Amino acid sequence: MLKTENAYRTITEVADLLQVPASVLRFWETQFHQIKPIKRMGRRYYEAEDVVLLARIRDYLYKEGFTIKGVQKRLKATRNNPDDPILEKTEEASPETEKLIQDLTELKTYLSEYL
Repeated sequence: MLKTENAYRTITEVADLLQVPASVLRFWETQFHQIKPIKRMGRRYYEAEDVVLLARIRDYLYKEGFTIKGVQKRLKATRNNPDDPILEKTEEASPETEKLIQDLTELKTYLSEYL
């Protein structure tokens, strides 16, 4: 079973957090191989890193106007050369992303103390 229930988020929780339908998250799984939720008894469980990646994908698609192919290329380029200055994000993160990062940092601290 999972280490702790607080360490993972269900698809419903992630969908609510990112304000996208769960069906969109399932579709993104088919388009972005980097998204690998843990599947147990027919349910998906997302780790914090998955949630951050999903938030980045959401921002690329909905806020920056990228296409699916454009996001795939962006993620691949970032993976292949993470130090490329062209790929560094120059604008500030959205307030929603900042809140998500804060929540995940607090969760990480809590889990570190718990374990």
